[in-house]
Amino acid sequence: MSKVEGGMKCVKYLLFIFNFIFWLMGSFVLAVGLWLRFDPETVSLLNGDKAPDTFFIGVYILIGAGSLVMLVGFFGCCGAVRESQCLLGSFFACLLIIFGAEVAAGVFGFLNKDKIIKDVQNFYATSYNENNNGTLIISYQKVLNCCGTIESPCPEPATDTKDCETRIKEFFNNKLYIIGYVGIGIAGVMVIGMIFSMVLCCAIRNSREVI
Repeated sequence: MSKVEGGMKCVKYLLFIFNFIFWLMGSFVLAVGLWLRFDPETVSLLNGDKAPDTFFIGVYILIGAGSLVMLVGFFGCCGAVRESQCLLGSFFACLLIIFGAEVAAGVFGFLNKDKIIKDVQNFYATSYNENNNGTLIISYQKVLNCCGTIESPCPEPATDTKDCETRIKEFFNNKLYIIGYVGIGIAGVMVIGMIFSMVLCCAIRNSREVI
């Protein structure tokens, strides 16, 4: 027999549906993180021996949080169906951890945006000054459709070709905004999950006290 009745039964099924959506969102976050990590264009730009790895820190946080969200979403579904106060309590605790990780990824993406872009620009400028015909420089120019630097522009660039430092800023701005918005967006959804799990835990505890 179900431990919760009436309106709380509705909360139970809402929590189950939420956790299933939560699991799907975890899959989405993991997919976005893996895409950012293994995107051929991004990898080709940060493939050098001395390339800055700051960008990938936020990506790794996103991948870890997405994997954990999928796992927690599964156990949250089990806890809601079985009306297990222990599972729901563990679900709530894990949500807090993931919430912190997602906010960290989002804040990291926004606060370190300028530093990451500057590091990549400096890396490109140094590599360009050392060998402007190297494989890495050719890769940057091909991926970003750019040429030269702000200080050393190409003598006769094409009409739609900008210097590579400007293109680097545009390229990584887009990538970092993805990390920021995905991280903070998922964190906002988690707040709803924490509220549902707290309500259902209280309902289960109260029903046991009545019995």
